[in-house]
Amino acid sequence: MSASDLTSFIFLKDTPKEIEQKINKYAFSGGCDTKEEHKKHGGNTDVDISYQYLTFFMEDDECLAEIEKNYKSRKLLTGQLKKSLLVCFKSLLGIIRQGVLR
Repeated sequence: MSASDLTSFIFLKDTPKEIEQKINKYAFSGGCDTKEEHKKHGGNTDVDISYQYLTFFMEDDECLAEIEKNYKSRKLLTGQLKKSLLVCFKSLLGIIRQGVLR
């Protein structure tokens, strides 16, 4: 997810496990350093890379608004937000790969 680190790019040929590892390792979080701090202050969607990707790739605006509300209000943790992105990416890549294989 950084231009300076070629191992951080997500490629169409990446396995779901590789995508998960890259997102968990490289996607900058808008959450706090600890779970306790996050539960006090909530997350910052303005700087959270996983959330920013969701604004482009998630088609369900109501679901995105719910994720934003829950992240800011401390109900959703960073790991849970990244899982939402993973579900979105896996679905999107599945559609792309089906089209390529035809």
